[in-house]
Amino acid sequence: MTTADKKDTRATMRKTHRVMPRPPFERIALVLQGGGALGAYQAGVYQALAEANLHPDWVAGISIGAVNSALVAGNPPEKRVARLREFWETVSTAPMGFTYLPTVQIKDESTHKWVNQLRAFSTLLWGAPGFFTPRFPTPFPFTPTDVDSLSYYDVAPLKATLERLVDFDLINCGTTRFSVGTVNVRTGNFVYFDNTTHVIGPEHVMASGSLPSGLPATEIQGEHYWDGGLVSNTPLQWVLSGRPRQDTLAFQIDLWSASGDLPRNMIEAELRQKEIRFSSRTRAATDDFKKVQLLRRAVHHLLERLPDDLRQLPQANILAGEADEKVYNIINLIYHSQNYEGTSKDYEFSRRTMEEHWESGYNDAVRTLRHPEVLQRPQNHDCVFTFDLARDGRE
Repeated sequence: MTTADKKDTRATMRKTHRVMPRPPFERIALVLQGGGALGAYQAGVYQALAEANLHPDWVAGISIGAVNSALVAGNPPEKRVARLREFWETVSTAPMGFTYLPTVQIKDESTHKWVNQLRAFSTLLWGAPGFFTPRFPTPFPFTPTDVDSLSYYDVAPLKATLERLVDFDLINCGTTRFSVGTVNVRTGNFVYFDNTTHVIGPEHVMASGSLPSGLPATEIQGEHYWDGGLVSNTPLQWVLSGRPRQDTLAFQIDLWSASGDLPRNMIEAELRQKEIRFSSRTRAATDDFKKVQLLRRAVHHLLERLPDDLRQLPQANILAGEADEKVYNIINLIYHSQNYEGTSKDYEFSRRTMEEHWESGYNDAVRTLRHPEVLQRPQNHDCVFTFDLARDGRE
C-alpha cells in the first residue's frame, strides 16, 4: 500500500458524514479559486465531497484551482483523491532530503511562524519539486532571449507532472465539463479555455497559473497568457452564466477570506490587502448573480402572462432568451488562515503546512455537509441560496 493509499484510508476512517444520494439538482459544479500553496485546502474539500458521493459534473478553476481541476476531471472518480494526494506530496517534498516528521508538533505560534517563513524562503531559493525551479541566470539584470523565459522560475516540471498525473484524453472526451480562466497578455482580455470549445492540453492548465513575474507567460496558438487571477480569481461567474442553464449546486472553494482583523503592523497590512484583492470578486459575482437571477425569474413569470400577440414581438423573444426558473445553491467553503502563516502563505509549500491545509478543507466540508439545507433546493424568492459555514453555520 502506498503512502497516499494509507493516508486516504486514515481519512476515510475518521470521516463523520455519510454517503448521500444525488441531491435534486441537474448539475453539481466545483469552482476552485487561485492561491498557490493554499490549494491543498481544495484537495481536502474534494476528498470529503467524493466520500459523500458528490461528484462534480463541471469543474472550473483558476491558477492552482486549474491544476486541481485538471487532477479531478482528468481522472476517474475512484482515482481522483489519490492523484490529488500524489501531486501535493510531490510539490511539498522538502529540499535537500529533509524528512517531514508528523509526530513533531509545533505548539508555539512564534516558532511555527519562524518555521513557515524559513520554508517559504527555501521555496524562493529552490522552487517546488514537480512544479517550478529557479532560472539560472535570473532574468534580472540580464535580458532574456525570448518571452517564454521572462520569469524567475521555469515551469517545465509542472508540465511533466501534469502529463504524468492527468489523462487529457479523459478531459476532452469524458462527461465532466472542464474550464480554466486566463488573461491574454497582449489584449488584457479574460479568456476561458473550456473542453466544450477547445481541445485541452497541459498548456491550458499552465496558462491559468502563469503568474508574472514568478512564472512565464504560456504560449497557445501564437498568443501568450498569464494567470487568470490578474482579472478575476474565481470562475464562479463563468459557471453560473454557462449555457444551457441548469439547476446547479455549486461548491465555491475560496482560498482567501474577505473578512479579517484590522492590521496591527505593515506585514499584517500587506497580508490584509492581499486577502481583500483576491477575495472581493467572489462576493461581487455572487451579489450580482442574485440580482440577475431575480430579474430572470420576474421576466419568466411576466412572459407567461402576456397575450399571444405580444409574445410574438421581437423584444419579447429577446427577453425569453434570458428568462428562466432555474435554482442555484452556492456553497462557499473559505480557507481562514492561521496567524502564523503570514504574507508568504501562498508560496509556503512545506509538507506540514500542506497537511494542515488539506485537513482544514476536509473538516470544513464535512461540517458544511451536516447542514441539510446545503443540498436542498432553495425556496426563497430569487431561488438562489448561499451558505458560508463561518457566517451561516450553527456549530
